[in-house]
Amino acid sequence: MPRSVNHVASKARRKKTLKLAKGYFGRRKNVWTVAKNAVEKGLTYAYRDRRVKKREFRSLWIVRINAACRINGVSYSKFMGKLNSSALEINRKVLADLAMNDPAGFKAVFDQIMKG
Repeated sequence: MPRSVNHVASKARRKKTLKLAKGYFGRRKNVWTVAKNAVEKGLTYAYRDRRVKKREFRSLWIVRINAACRINGVSYSKFMGKLNSSALEINRKVLADLAMNDPAGFKAVFDQIMKG
């Protein structure tokens, strides 16, 4: 009995991977084995970096808030300690945006937190 091979499915699978490799340089875009490795590695990085992105943004917000706090003469940790003990529910993302784009608004929030 002859061997049965599902060429339709395997071709579709390869086509899907080569479509993901579109835009890559050299053999990575059109040679199956090279493209498969490049796409797998790219998808691994994409999965990992969706989590890393969250860490990097939190770090950026902390740096911006710290810079604005230092201008007002207080360290980041003292400011966040006061914020957590105050009644204000404001997150780091909003504070960092205020610090960058509206220093007067940040100063008002800062004074409110440090007063209470």
